[in-house]
Amino acid sequence: MASQKAIDNAHRLRYIRALERFHNSIVSYLLNTTDLKAEGYNKKISNSLKVLNRVDEISLYKGELQDLQKLVKKMISLHESDKDIKDIKEILLYASNQLDKSKNARRYKKDKHSQSKYKDWE
Repeated sequence: MASQKAIDNAHRLRYIRALERFHNSIVSYLLNTTDLKAEGYNKKISNSLKVLNRVDEISLYKGELQDLQKLVKKMISLHESDKDIKDIKEILLYASNQLDKSKNARRYKKDKHSQSKYKDWE
């Protein structure tokens, strides 16, 4: 039998995967649909919400995961708003790009003094 900590971790991972699946599904819809309409966006959101609602919401403590959670909530709130679909697309793709930039900034770091580390070799 699994410990409570392992069960909580499994629920947390399931929630994170559901958030990522929701986010990726909406972003790919916005990017790849040639004839973008508000009705199609609303239908896509409601279908993706069915999958997301099957998983219990869990509080997240890591910064980028909190940002992902905020972005998903923003996607859902824009679904209920009366904004133009082009504005919605622009807002969401910008926010998604900023989220990806913050994730990548943590992974790739430029050498601050890349020239000075080779001075001893001369």
